[in-house]
Amino acid sequence: MKPFAYAMPFLILVPIVASPSLANDSTYTDLDTDRCKPLLPEDPEGGSLSLRCKGLKDHAVYFKEGDLRQSILYGPVSDTYIAGVFESFEPFNNATRKIEWRLDADGKPVATILRWFLDNIDPVTYQPSPKLKGQVLVVSKVADDAGKGCVVGYVDALANPNPNALARQVADAMATNFVCGKDMAGYHGIRGPTAAEPTHIFPD
Repeated sequence: MKPFAYAMPFLILVPIVASPSLANDSTYTDLDTDRCKPLLPEDPEGGSLSLRCKGLKDHAVYFKEGDLRQSILYGPVSDTYIAGVFESFEPFNNATRKIEWRLDADGKPVATILRWFLDNIDPVTYQPSPKLKGQVLVVSKVADDAGKGCVVGYVDALANPNPNALARQVADAMATNFVCGKDMAGYHGIRGPTAAEPTHIFPD
């Protein structure tokens, strides 16, 4: 794992193009991994697991963990994506348990917002440092009819004055037309020094 590099905060200018029908409402669910269904036998030694969890109505949440890093997908995800997608961050990390679902005008969930904590490495001690702990809002696309869901954008929750509002703008404007596996998810707003680099693994 790469040591965390310090960087001065800077502004990421990524155009947010409004989709034809903006999602404009939110509802919330809790992610309870103790009540999830295992998809694969747990690997205690390697620390990896893959779970299917209750989400919003018939939209499930797929939770994966490996090497102290987590990845989450939402909705009617294809078996290929469940098995092959892992989107996380370079440092060790964990997601909170309160999921915000963004709904379109018909009440259909099109995106989610979830806060992640990043255990950034102190470049002097090479150990995770509480002083460098990052918080990032991860905006994800709920899987479409093709079974593809993924991260569409990131908001540094510590560097922006109203990160939740910005994350909702990203979700409403970008999720519907975002092409998973092709379009690149990036930071929106100000990215500070604790907003670590994301990682993306997709099926071939």
